[in-house]
Amino acid sequence: MKQTSSIPQPGRSRSVKPESALRRELWEWLRALGIAFTIVILLWAFVFRLSTVKGESMEPTLYEHEWLFVNKVAYELGQPKAGDVVILKDPSDGPDKKKFLVKRIIGVPGDTVEGRGGQLYVNGELRVEPYTDSPIEDGDFGPIKVEDGKYFIMGDNRRLGASKDSRTFGEVPKSLLLGRTEFIMWPIVRWKSL
Repeated sequence: MKQTSSIPQPGRSRSVKPESALRRELWEWLRALGIAFTIVILLWAFVFRLSTVKGESMEPTLYEHEWLFVNKVAYELGQPKAGDVVILKDPSDGPDKKKFLVKRIIGVPGDTVEGRGGQLYVNGELRVEPYTDSPIEDGDFGPIKVEDGKYFIMGDNRRLGASKDSRTFGEVPKSLLLGRTEFIMWPIVRWKSL
């Protein structure tokens, strides 16, 4: 009787998997990557977005080319508040219309907003604004009573002509607010919550 040897023959590899095992492993990897990609796309579509700052209207809070993390469900679950930094669709018309704007909510429904002597007043009280570095240089405006379902927004840069906002195109309906900016993601040295 001839005995078979369990010693591998020269030229043969011990780690060769059958072709079906390789296919199965490749399929599992592709499936896992497909699921991960789908989850990221769904989160991007419904939960968050990244936005890049363009222009100087939010200086000194935000600077051009910074990346922002935007919470898209914040206003599905709650109401916008004064002080929120938001991404919104540009409600203006004309040649300088942009797709999106980043601004700060100054007045909520029922508030009375006024610019007088370079200062901002909300409901007759001087608003202390630590996020700005100059008085309002565009002149006086208001008083404006914010309508139900609308918001008065301004850029943090209060220098002459630096921000196109509610002083130009009026109050903004909630439907144009795409989300609340939670923090600066990039550059890493500017990483902070807003």
